[in-house]
Amino acid sequence: MYLYRVHVKKEAIAVGRPSLLRHTNALTILKLLREVGSCSRADLVRASGLSAPTITNVVGDLLATNLIKPLGEGESSGGRPPDMISFKAERGCMLAVEITAGSVSFLLTDLSGAELDKVHVSLADQKTTPEAICRLIGAEVRRLLKKHRKTRDRLLALVVGVPAITNVEEGIVLSISTLENWRSVPLRTLLSKVVDCLVIIENDTNLAALGERYRGAAQKEETFICINIGANVSAGIVLGGQIHHGAQWSAGEIAYLRLPHVLRRYPSLHEFGELEMVLTSSGILESWHNVSPKQRSRASSTSRKIDALAVLDLAQAGDSRAKKVIQQRAEIVSDIIVNLSLILNPGLILLGGEVGSHPVLLSSVHKHLERCEFAVTKITAATLGDTAVLWGAIAIALEMIPGVLLPQPLS
Repeated sequence: MYLYRVHVKKEAIAVGRPSLLRHTNALTILKLLREVGSCSRADLVRASGLSAPTITNVVGDLLATNLIKPLGEGESSGGRPPDMISFKAERGCMLAVEITAGSVSFLLTDLSGAELDKVHVSLADQKTTPEAICRLIGAEVRRLLKKHRKTRDRLLALVVGVPAITNVEEGIVLSISTLENWRSVPLRTLLSKVVDCLVIIENDTNLAALGERYRGAAQKEETFICINIGANVSAGIVLGGQIHHGAQWSAGEIAYLRLPHVLRRYPSLHEFGELEMVLTSSGILESWHNVSPKQRSRASSTSRKIDALAVLDLAQAGDSRAKKVIQQRAEIVSDIIVNLSLILNPGLILLGGEVGSHPVLLSSVHKHLERCEFAVTKITAATLGDTAVLWGAIAIALEMIPGVLLPQPLS
């Protein structure tokens, strides 16, 4: 189970009130049915620990609210065949959105997390102000719902990932330097004007970590760190199954770390971190041109543009100049891993992103860490690639959906 908490104002409730207890039981059963797909009432008794009469009452309530459906008799194990029931995943849908400097991606699923549609929209030659992006998202929401013949009230959750420090509680994006006018943007408020559903705004790397836990390389891991190195550098920290945001929502902003042999400027919210100028794809490419002027000249004369991935591939193939560039990065990444491991001692560290998950960098990092006698545990590549953020958003939505479907205690 992948838990996600959004801070809300606490209200006094009458503990032990029958309607509240019934509502809590209904939420529990709804989550179980969503996770297993279909089962019998006896299965629910065993999985939940609730009594058979309680399960009968809850199932009746959920059938009455059209949230589950009967499937008929299942296979018999020797006695009377059980009556099977399942969660009505088609009852609604959820939408995950990832905003980057160059595109907006969408993933539409049903309420069980099954993919219905995936769309990628380029931002080339388009306005990228918060208002323009919200209009784009609103238009795509309407198009997707129409395509799949769903009314607007069937969209129950919209979860958006952004490459920035994000105040999840208030839905505010603090700053995106690569987009136009993205400073202290009340994104949840803006999007709530174009969609009528639950809206959650979250940092993209945090979502990538949840995505890897939901269906990637960190399944069943309770405490791990997902380090993303690509166009940006950041980390998603999961402690006890929960994203660790920090007191000012900046936990995991490792691009601003002050390490030996790297410029020691203090963090500035509206400027890139020093490590982003070194570890990212653009930083690798700049170093490649510096150590390889002949290659740069040859590339310009033939109109062939080499990119960071090509440099990584050259290093893997044994090119001495490329290996030097990647070796420098591997040393820095190794220092970051050791420091994070000594502070948090996670059970797993994932390296993701175009640079982070590349085999040549991962191999070099492993060699650097061979001498580390403790704290550093398993280090491996993330597996979801550019879909990690979207699936992390769906993982969050899945946890919130039971509360959306049953917002009030059953009467």
